[in-house]
Amino acid sequence: VQLQASGGGLVQPGGSLRLSCTASGSISSFNVMGWHRQTPGKQCDLVATISTSGHTNYANSVKGRFTISRDNAKNTVSLQMNSLNPEDTAVYYCKYFSGMDYWGKGTQVTVSS
Repeated sequence: VQLQASGGGLVQPGGSLRLSCTASGSISSFNVMGWHRQTPGKQCDLVATISTSGHTNYANSVKGRFTISRDNAKNTVSLQMNSLNPEDTAVYYCKYFSGMDYWGKGTQVTVSS
């Protein structure tokens, strides 16, 4: 499975960004896709995940601000990030899980004035 992520960039506090990730290759009919993020010196933390059945899971720090969605026909997952704050600054990684993990290349999100 290969993952291609897009989006990210620099945004001011209170702003919005949208990340997208498309999976290709041997895609299982049931899988979980989502996003994790990492800042220097810290572990990679879960941000949000969504299964093919639509079940979602969010980190407490992003609940109410971030929304994850997916298009199963296109094997694409998106993360709409609103009300961003500097603590959201990190490298965001797309992940696909179906028996094992597959990771995409990270995309930088910087929230700064």
